[in-house]
Amino acid sequence: MNFLKKILRQEQLNINESEAFIHAIANDEFSEVELGGILTAIQMRGLTLDEFKGFRNALESYADRVSLYTNEAIDVCGTGGDGKDTFNISTTTAFILSAMGYKVIKHGNYGVSSICGSSNVLEYLGFNFTKDEQVLNQQLEKQNICFIHAPLFHPVLKKVAPVRKQLGVGTFFNAMGPLLNPIQPKFQLTGTYSLELAKIYQVLLRDKRQSFKVVYALDRYDELTLTADARVLGNNSDEILNANSFGVEVTSPENLKGGSIEQSANMLRSILGGHASEELINVVASNTALGMSCFHPEKQYKILFEEAKAFISSGQAIKFHKQFNTVEAAI
Repeated sequence: MNFLKKILRQEQLNINESEAFIHAIANDEFSEVELGGILTAIQMRGLTLDEFKGFRNALESYADRVSLYTNEAIDVCGTGGDGKDTFNISTTTAFILSAMGYKVIKHGNYGVSSICGSSNVLEYLGFNFTKDEQVLNQQLEKQNICFIHAPLFHPVLKKVAPVRKQLGVGTFFNAMGPLLNPIQPKFQLTGTYSLELAKIYQVLLRDKRQSFKVVYALDRYDELTLTADARVLGNNSDEILNANSFGVEVTSPENLKGGSIEQSANMLRSILGGHASEELINVVASNTALGMSCFHPEKQYKILFEEAKAFISSGQAIKFHKQFNTVEAAI
């Protein structure tokens, strides 16, 4: 099949064709020019639900898997691709959740359409990525968090990384990323760069997660930023949340800018230490509350938010993570 011609004709792929496309990438059947053209055309057209299912099925079949000794864990990640260049909200939230006692298996990658992806900031902070099962289990047991660096576990993603980097814009691989954690934890907090994508995620995560929250901010952020209303979709829920939902002031978008990798890392440190501005602490506390709600669906968001904000403001998060050599360098 000539995938480029089919996509340029605005034709949709069925599930089998979508799986075949991923297999073709794995078997090096495309030149970089062809692959770049296909990825760009698909991004401009958008994905169908069947294409998502086919791509996910095939990518999961190639993923390297490890056994982690917990069933009660959450992944906290977003698609990226919103073009906002915020600081690493989901990574910071993951650190807070783990310091509060929740198990976090965070899936992430280097930034493609943004300056600083989760893997960029973690690498800058001195974190060494690994796929060693024993090490990951030790990290999860001691510090409640481990990182699944996508290129180590997804050989197909590694193959397309150079093309994605050259394109410099989001592709459907950004959209797929949060679905592909090879551990498939029970819980997930994720954000998307479009409402249509959020609705697709709601459908796809129902058969993969016990409880989840998918966030799309109506001012086009892929996280809960408290800058405007946000649509939050769950297993069987569809809500609008904003700053008023948590009893706080609206956040200024300018204050969420991460800038360089170094600046994003410094913002992460300041929040974990409880020294950041109230606006930044509110944003991370609200995302932390959403993550907590996956474990405690019976609790009100505002109560969970207040618990998270008090914890962050106390500086306990940075004290918790500094106990461990594997994370000390990263904090």
